[in-house]
Amino acid sequence: MSQDDAQRQQIDLYGDTVASIAQQAQSVLGVPPHELADLIGLSEPMLGALVSAARVRIGNQIAIGRLVQLQELIVNVRNGLTPTGDVALALAQIRASTLPAVPGAVTHPAAPAPQAAPPQYAPPQYAAPPQPQPAVPPAPMPPAPSFPATPSQPTPSSPGSGQPLLTSTSLGYARSVVARHIPTTPTYRWPLLEQLTGTETWVKHENHTPTGAFKVRGGLNFVERLRVSGIRPPGLISATRGNHGQSLAFAGRAYGLPITIVVPEGNSPDKNVAIEAMGAELIVQGADFQAAAEYAANLAAQRNLMMVPPFHPWLVEGVATAAAELHDQVAGIDVIYVPVGMGSGICAQIAVRDLLGLRTEIVGVVAANAPAYARSVAAGYPVSTETADTFVDGVACRTPDPQAVALIRAGASRIVEVSEEAAAEAMALMFRTTHNLAEPAGSLALAGLLSERARVAGRRVAILHTGGNCDYEILTRAFA
Repeated sequence: MSQDDAQRQQIDLYGDTVASIAQQAQSVLGVPPHELADLIGLSEPMLGALVSAARVRIGNQIAIGRLVQLQELIVNVRNGLTPTGDVALALAQIRASTLPAVPGAVTHPAAPAPQAAPPQYAPPQYAAPPQPQPAVPPAPMPPAPSFPATPSQPTPSSPGSGQPLLTSTSLGYARSVVARHIPTTPTYRWPLLEQLTGTETWVKHENHTPTGAFKVRGGLNFVERLRVSGIRPPGLISATRGNHGQSLAFAGRAYGLPITIVVPEGNSPDKNVAIEAMGAELIVQGADFQAAAEYAANLAAQRNLMMVPPFHPWLVEGVATAAAELHDQVAGIDVIYVPVGMGSGICAQIAVRDLLGLRTEIVGVVAANAPAYARSVAAGYPVSTETADTFVDGVACRTPDPQAVALIRAGASRIVEVSEEAAAEAMALMFRTTHNLAEPAGSLALAGLLSERARVAGRRVAILHTGGNCDYEILTRAFA
C-alpha cells in the first residue's frame, strides 16, 4: 500500500492523518512528539508507524477514544471554547480517560489493512525524543507572599484579568477529581423544615462528605492542580478554624503530601483531633484566625513550605463541584443562601450560576458579630474589623480577601447578617426538622432564609448545609 493510500484510510478512520493530528497537538496544545504516545496510550514505535503512514489503524479502542478527545480539544482551543489556561487540565483528563471510542463518522469500523514490514521509528516529519539532560536541582519554593499572586498581579479569579474564574473544562476536571474520593452529596426537601420556611426549600447536605464539610472538595482540587502543574513542594501549610484544615489534611493523605495546619488558641477540640487523625501536623498559635494565618506565613518561609491561603481559584474550583451537583439535582432554583467565611463557597455558587447562564439569586449570610464581608461588599473594597467575636467559628473572619470581595460584590444579590441567637436557633431547627447535625456555620444559610421568609415566599429556595463538625459543648448550648 502506498503512503497516499494509507493516509487516505487514516482520514476515513479518524478524520485526519495521524501525522497532521500530531503536528496540531504540538502547535496548538504544546504537546511535544515524545509525549504524544503516552498521552494517547500507544507505544512510541506504533505511533511512529502511524505518523509515517506505515500503519493505518489503531487497534486499541481506548487509544482511539483519547485520539478523538485530543482532536476535539484542538478544535475547541482554536475556536476559543477552551481557554489556553485549561489545556493542561484537559490533557490530564484525556490521559486518564478509559472511555472506548464510540463508532461514528470518525471511528467507524474499517477493513483490516494489509500487513506492512515493521517500520523504523524515525520518520522525517516526526521528531525523535530529546536527549536526556543533566539533572538540575529543583528550584527553591517561592516565598509565601508570591503564592497566590497579590491583588495587583491578576490571576484567573481576578476581575479584569480577562479570564473567568471557572470554565466548563476546569469545572469538568474538578468534578472528575472530587468524584474519585467523594460521592455526590444528597439534596433533599424536608416537610417539617418547609413548615418553618414557608416555601419550597432544598437542603444541599455537604455534612455528608468524608470530612463532614464542603471544603474537602477544594483541598482535593488544589493538590491535584499542583500535580498537573508539575509543582511538588516539600509540604503545604495553612491556617484554619477547622474545615479548611481538614480539607488539606484529607487531600495530603490522599496524595502523600505532608501537611502542617495552624489553628488559633481555643479552637474546636474536635476539629483539632480530626485534623491530626488525618496525619497532619497541628500547631496551636495566635489569638484568632488572622494571628494564626500570620504565624503560618512566617513558618512557611522558615520551613520552605507552600502557604495555602483560605481563598484561591483552585479552592473555588473544587468547591464549585458542590454547586454544579446542586443544579444537576434541582432545576430552576430561584435563590440560594450560602454562609460566607473567606468566600470560596459563595464565589463558587456565583461562578457556576454564571457558567450555566442562570438567573438564580445568590445570597451570602454572615454572623452579625463578624461583619467584615458585609461591610466590605457594601463599601466596594476590603474592610477589616478589630474582632470577629462569634461562636460561628466557620465565618469568624476579620480580614477579607480582596478578590473574593470583588467577586461577591459583582455577583451576589445581597449579604444578610444574622445574630448569635438566630444562628443557634437555626442549629436546633435543622436537627429537629431533618435530624442532621449542623455546625454553627452549617446552620447559617437556614438562619438567613428564616430572616427573609416574607421576601422569598413562593419561590424555590436552596440552602447550603456546609458542615456538621460541631463540638458537644456548643451543640448542647445551642439546643438549650
